[in-house]
Amino acid sequence: MRSRLEQVGASFLGGYHAALEHSVSQQLIDELETIQAELRGFAYEGAAMGLALLDLFTPWQNSRLGQFLKGSGNSHTYMVHVGVGWIWARTPGLFANSKGLDPLLRWLAFDGWGFHDGFFHGAKYLRGHPAPKRLKGYERRVFDQGLGRSLWFINGGRPERISASIQNLAPERHGDLWGGVGLAATYAGIVSAATLGDLRERCGQHWPQLAQGAAFAAKARQRAGNISDYTNLAVDCLCGVSVSEAAQLCDRTLENLPATGPQPPYEVWRERIQKHFAESPQLQTA
Repeated sequence: MRSRLEQVGASFLGGYHAALEHSVSQQLIDELETIQAELRGFAYEGAAMGLALLDLFTPWQNSRLGQFLKGSGNSHTYMVHVGVGWIWARTPGLFANSKGLDPLLRWLAFDGWGFHDGFFHGAKYLRGHPAPKRLKGYERRVFDQGLGRSLWFINGGRPERISASIQNLAPERHGDLWGGVGLAATYAGIVSAATLGDLRERCGQHWPQLAQGAAFAAKARQRAGNISDYTNLAVDCLCGVSVSEAAQLCDRTLENLPATGPQPPYEVWRERIQKHFAESPQLQTA
């Protein structure tokens, strides 16, 4: 597990430094594509952070990040949007500038922000510290989803420690936190079927959220074309369906999202997926 997490970090940093060196160019793509397929999404995430940083320094130029998303970064769009959140976390006020981001997936940048703060300032947040004051409304919930992802990393993928970390926080935050855990456990890995089963058991009533996060990871990997044996294992253990079925569920629940309403379309999408799992016979057999 430690080796896996170190590989994830190295891939992220490699993508970040490549973007700073090459900007949006064929050299950048060539370097990103040399990364092992299973880890390549993390390199694209790091590259997105680098390009967002370059855009910050030269706001008068066309958005490098926007160009990246229209080109080779499109297949890794989920990870690219998450990578932007790392810059938002470190540059006050920047998140108001979301030029080039997808209107729906831009919420993932707040997820990236939550992961960043949880990873680097985990002790503070595990004591119950709320989301940053700069975040308002639903932004704070997506921050918690990213914070949940960070719990997978800072607890080394150990279900008992992850569960204890979540139990220490306010109950109304648990669902979003477990959703983030499900995404990280599936996308980053890498643990045994027994550990994944333990994770599913410990999440209790929040299995629909855990499964929804895992389904998001399945869709992200399917779109990027980097599904691995571990992806198949994790989705089967956490969702009770195949990677293809989980990805199709994400696509199907995207249809006819309301443009307005009490919840942002992104949350409506998540709730539709969670509702599917909540109504599944798998819930009774978990």
